[in-house]
Amino acid sequence: MNFDFSDDQRLLQDAVRTMLAETSTSQAVREVLEGRASHAEAVWHNLIEMGAAATAIPEQYGGAGLGYLALCLVAEEAGRHLAAVPLASSFYLAAEAIQRAGSEAQKQHWLPKIASGEVVATAALGSRERYRPAAPLAFDGQTLTGTSPALVDGGIAGLAVLRIGDDLVLVELSGTGVSRNPLPSLDPTRPLAELRFDRTPAERLAGANGAAVASRVLDGAAVLLAFEQVGGATCILEATRDYSLERKAFGRQIGSFQAMKHKMAEIYTAIELARVHAYYGAWALSSDAPELPRAAAAARVAATRAYTVAAEEGIELHGGIGFTWEMDCHLHYRRARHLGQIIGSEHAWRARLADELIKEAA
Repeated sequence: MNFDFSDDQRLLQDAVRTMLAETSTSQAVREVLEGRASHAEAVWHNLIEMGAAATAIPEQYGGAGLGYLALCLVAEEAGRHLAAVPLASSFYLAAEAIQRAGSEAQKQHWLPKIASGEVVATAALGSRERYRPAAPLAFDGQTLTGTSPALVDGGIAGLAVLRIGDDLVLVELSGTGVSRNPLPSLDPTRPLAELRFDRTPAERLAGANGAAVASRVLDGAAVLLAFEQVGGATCILEATRDYSLERKAFGRQIGSFQAMKHKMAEIYTAIELARVHAYYGAWALSSDAPELPRAAAAARVAATRAYTVAAEEGIELHGGIGFTWEMDCHLHYRRARHLGQIIGSEHAWRARLADELIKEAA
């Protein structure tokens, strides 16, 4: 049996990789890092025009209808090239919540706008860490009041999906009573903003159990983020390998020293372990298998660990130049830390994995 991705899916991945290599350059990422742009507009435009971002949105709602496996490969390339775009907030989280909990009218209205890039969306669905808004949001059925802290891409989003208790609420951010406060973060290429609402018009997503939908969306996002993390970790390992073959000390390439080989072998092992779990998660996500909660948790834990180790060791293995601003090592370190916290920490997902394994054993 062939457990690999199909030839067509690999062709899509190659096309996305080629495009990102040309547009998601270090210079483009640094423009966002240094506050000269809110996101990499050329990268975002190309992902939308190719239909790559909307691969998991059905064709009837303006997407490509290629499924989750294709989106997993797009995510891997986005991670590899540090794409500074609202891919996760718009497509892994907000669009998925609308697909799973929205009414037909809500889907027909919003999904085509997200798929076409007309609207950037964001979401606050809680996390595996806990669900506790810093300042409780109040929804009376028609209007929303309160504060939603630290929303990724909240500064540019035109739509937000927010979890309030067991409800999922849809709010248009161009409406009245919305104010935004940009927040500092370790990775400014994925900017955060606090959103404040004062009797802002909002509507409930039609799904009956918002908490269950939010949990399912987070599981799917964990798998997709794992592919981003695997892509990023692979990139930093390849950069470290290339540097070790160029840099010489004591008359020989530093990559020939056993200590360097051991470190890079450990990184490689962590990445391949994460890749296996990510593949299992991709299968569970694409087939809507009952194993998804366990597979997502395993992928999240392994990929978070792999990217964090690769980013930390990548700086060390580059030696004295590794921590300088000119090198891209710190860009991966920032992204690894951001992705490791966005939907709950490694420790929270490890606890989730343990719960799933105990449940299975029982």
